[in-house]
Amino acid sequence: MKRVYLLAVLAIVVAAALGIAVAKHSGYVLIAYGGFRYQSGLWAALAALASVVVLLLLLRYLVGLVLTSSGVVNPWSRRNRSRRVRIAIEQGQLDLAEGRWASAQRHLHRAAEAERQPLLYYLGAARAANEQGRKEDSDNLLERALERQPQAELAIALTHAQLQMDRGERDGALETLLAMQERHPHNTQVLRLLQRLHQERGDWSALIRLLPDLRKGKVLPADELAALEKRAWGQNLGLATTRGEDMQSARQALERAWQQLTAAQRQEPQLVLAYAEQLRQVGAQGEAEQVLRSALKREYESHLARLYGLVRGDDPARQLQTAEGWLKAHPEDPSLLLTLGRLSLQNRLWGKARDYLESSLRMERNPEACAELARLLASLGETERSNQLFEEGLGLLDERLLALPLPEGVRA
Repeated sequence: MKRVYLLAVLAIVVAAALGIAVAKHSGYVLIAYGGFRYQSGLWAALAALASVVVLLLLLRYLVGLVLTSSGVVNPWSRRNRSRRVRIAIEQGQLDLAEGRWASAQRHLHRAAEAERQPLLYYLGAARAANEQGRKEDSDNLLERALERQPQAELAIALTHAQLQMDRGERDGALETLLAMQERHPHNTQVLRLLQRLHQERGDWSALIRLLPDLRKGKVLPADELAALEKRAWGQNLGLATTRGEDMQSARQALERAWQQLTAAQRQEPQLVLAYAEQLRQVGAQGEAEQVLRSALKREYESHLARLYGLVRGDDPARQLQTAEGWLKAHPEDPSLLLTLGRLSLQNRLWGKARDYLESSLRMERNPEACAELARLLASLGETERSNQLFEEGLGLLDERLLALPLPEGVRA
């Protein structure tokens, strides 16, 4: 407050001194040039000069304000444009993370057009458009990104392939990824997306061809890759029989698929199981029995033992005797007991079959064992127990059936 009073007093003193100076010394100014002549009082001339200086300073300030303002005077100034872009980036990224797709597309597109390095914003906008089902907008945004940053072709193509997969365009995604694999054969993300795409398409042959690249590029952990390899070969064996027009050509296709495996792979229980099951499907029951017998002799595996009871070898009695030999080492395996029950049925040994099936059910309540024993008891005339087992087996087959509503009994 004191400072204001001091400034006011100083202004009064200056004004008074200036008034005294004007009163004592009026003076004059004469400007003559050629035919031009200007004459004025000294103080008036100084006042006019001061006014011109003030006016120039004010004009300079206004021009600077227009060019550099933050939106007070010129909303399109450089500083305000940067501010709007920053807001668009922040809001667009937030919208994208929270699933507000239309707003995310709008903000990120605006940011991409304004930024010198727009790739991430175009990719985000394309994803937002894709989530809205706006395929054409999504593709156009990716094309625009490629125009602005052609050196980012791989990143843009990977995003395109991912979006194509998301909307179910697997053929288009495959074309995109194969083109990128040709140009970037060792890129981990290209290989990973190809692996996922082949699995989604059920193209196990293509996945098998990709396995060496997956292994070389260490795309997956070793244990995950091993599991994928077994699954791929197993599925390939399972589909082999569908490639033939008749049983003979199906059998030949199955043999070709089996021979493609290495010696070590042909000893894998999971692959042996798939091979034997397909042999059974094409009618090669005897060969399926031999394959399973050899595999179980080499290394016992419960799933193989179960399938052994479903194939019919050339000598049913020998087949039963072989399976009973495994029982000594695995007396509590319900799958083996089920197999022994089935083989006993093949050999018409009803009492032995009943004992084995009862033993299997004591070890594990299994729908297959319930059904086999129920069929046997029905034939032996034990209808009530047979019906109980059929009902139990149905419930075990799908527990969800027990929760479904059923109509009430018909009333007279």
